[in-house]
Formats: sequence, structure tokens, C-alpha cells
Amino acid sequence: MLSSNPKRTLTMKKLSLVFLSLALLYSATAEKQANVVFLHGGRSHASGDHEFKAGSHLLAKHLNAQDKVSVKATVHAGWPADESRLDEADAIVIYADGTSVIGKGWEKMDQLVREKKVGVVFMHYAVHPSIDKGEQYYLPWIGGFFKNGVSVNPFWRAKIKPMKGHQTARGVGPIDAVDEFYFNIEYHPKALPLGTATPTEKNLHHINNLWTQKGFLAKGKSQSLLWGIVRPDGGRGAGFTGGHHHRNWAIDGYRQLILNTIVWAAGAEVPDGGVPTYAVTEDELNEELDDYGARTNRVKLPTEADVTFNPGPWMTPEEHAESRRKPRKKKK
Repeated sequence: MLSSNPKRTLTMKKLSLVFLSLALLYSATAEKQANVVFLHGGRSHASGDHEFKAGSHLLAKHLNAQDKVSVKATVHAGWPADESRLDEADAIVIYADGTSVIGKGWEKMDQLVREKKVGVVFMHYAVHPSIDKGEQYYLPWIGGFFKNGVSVNPFWRAKIKPMKGHQTARGVGPIDAVDEFYFNIEYHPKALPLGTATPTEKNLHHINNLWTQKGFLAKGKSQSLLWGIVRPDGGRGAGFTGGHHHRNWAIDGYRQLILNTIVWAAGAEVPDGGVPTYAVTEDELNEELDDYGARTNRVKLPTEADVTFNPGPWMTPEEHAESRRKPRKKKK
């Protein structure tokens, strides 16, 4: 029966409009799509390593394939000439050699961080700036950086443990990988240890070119290979020292942890079981590899053999310097 009271009818109409507006507002908020932009560096090292383009495409592909998190990922080579392409980004992921990409956009990135609270994720060599740029930008943007004279870059077997209770740890399975995992990173006081492992004499594959006294003394001490920060004025950032060997992106837990971190940095909520991902095939692992012509290698899926080796010596900095002065034996 329709109401014969005009005032009551008017009130009901107003309430209906209020509820409709709230429903539309909730729907718009719930469906807000997070935009993730990958900026990858150019060809580097040898085929199968520093595959910045292939790694970026693989991670973007997995973000776009799932439907539990509303996210759209795009991939761009280098720093865009038209910087306005970054204006709608919720997170920018840079996977490159040193500052080869960010070096073309310091001011723009700083503006995006300060004014739009954009999330920033740097991976592998991209966490290594000069000390002045690291202190000026990396500490506030991502919470840490590879510091010359302090940090080190050996190859070692890391069984990475995600941070208990943090949303980036959701759904992350075992991680056991050999990579050029930098450690003894310079961290912001409020940096979060999102993924940790401990270097020892038993899991050291070999010391690389950068080895310091502080790195030498870090033996047996837990290291954050993946860290993050919640900036006090808004926004999130993260740094990951792995990503040298392309094959490791096929390790489910390794990939899961980074996908979760990218979504977290974008300001979205990581689902209870983690960002949905699927098993990577060898064919997928070889998509978008850099072209080295006849020297292009087919990347194989990770095996137990990759993490099985006789440990290299844990040298003092003096022993390391002496070993690098010795002439290398020529291959027959």
C-alpha cells in the first residue's frame, strides 16, 4: 500500500538516494584498478642473466592474468620520453643496471613520490646508486640501497623467509635459490625486513667483484634481501637484491613474494592466499629474452643442481683483493 503521507514519501526518496550514492561510491572504490608500470633496462651481462625485459614481461603477465586483485601492468623500455605516461601509475617497478633508467628521471620520480605517493620498487642492480643519490632518494623512496664501500654482491644460496604476519608473505612457499643476492644494504631506520636469509661459509657459491670488511663480518647474520618501507607522508616502496639469474622467476615462492610486494607497493591489498600466479613453463621463461644472436641461450627451469655446489672460500677483503690480482688461467 502506497503511503498517503507526502513528507514520509519525500523522506523515503531522500534515503533511497543516499543509499544509492553510498553503493555507487563503494563500488567505485572497490573496483579501483591499480596501475603498475615496469621500466626495464637494456641488454646486459650474458644471455640468461640480467634479463630485465623478459623478467618485467613475465611478472606483468602474471599480474594481468589473475582476477583477485584489480591491477593492470604495462611494460616500457627505459625511462619514457613522455613522462606524463607515469602520472596515473600507482607503482613503478624499475629493473635495470644501476641508475641507467632512473638516472633520466630523478626529479619526475621524486615529484610522483611526494605529490602522488606513488609506490616504487627497484630490483637487482637497480638498487645500486651513488651514495649521494642513495641517501637523497633511495632511503626515502624505497627504504634502502646498495652502498659503495659497505654492501657486497656475492653469489650464494639463500633460503628466503618472508616477514611473518605481513601481507607480502601471504601464500609464499619455500624459496631456495642461488643468485647474486646483495647484502649488507644501507637501510632506512623504518625499513621492513620483507624477505630475509643468512649468508654463511656453507652457502657461499663465490665472492664477486665487490667485497668489503663489513660484508666479511656479516657472515652468519640475517640479511634483508627484500625490504620495504611505508613512507610517513604516504606511499610505499621496496627493494629486492635478487633477479640476476632469470631462471629464478620460475621458482613459485620467489615469484610469489615479488608479485605480492609489487601489489603492496601499489597500495592494493594482497589476497589471503597471495596474488594468484601459476607454474612457469620453460617456453614462458624464454619469452622476451634479449637477443644475443648465436650466443643467446635457452634458459632452463630451475633444478636441484642449481643449488648444489662446493662452497667457495669466505675470504677477507685482503685475500679477495689478492685473488683478483692473480692472472686468470687461459682456457684451452
